Amino acid sequence: MTEPQFVWPVRVYWEDTDAGGVVYYANYLKFLERARTEWLRALGIEQTELAERDGVLFVVRRVEADYLKPARFNDALTVACRLAEIGRASLEMDQVVRCGEALLLSARVKAACVTAGQFRPARIPAHILEKFGKE
Repeated sequence: MTEPQFVWPVRVYWEDTDAGGVVYYANYLKFLERARTEWLRALGIEQTELAERDGVLFVVRRVEADYLKPARFNDALTVACRLAEIGRASLEMDQVVRCGEALLLSARVKAACVTAGQFRPARIPAHILEKFGKE
């Protein structure tokens, strides 16, 4: 990731680990989600307001993840998020999880913009595109 990125700290708790003492693979998705949510919040985008005011939501459509090294109990991780692509009705983010300098996971996440009621594809509102530097 060379573009500007958002970084969110995550601590590994017992509940995040599996019987082998490492972070259970599905829990990385939770870490990625938290970082994306906080990134949107840092941009001034509250997802509850987006649903109530604009009638749209962002939902994960696809995740491609490469698990490179394990994280363990009590590790202090950083989860980075960077906007990679933006379409009329979708966002693609590159995300990484690190422990210190060690790269643990690399992912590409595609989120679709959908109507809050029926989950049908919807255009990303103009005021949201502006927050991403797009018009």
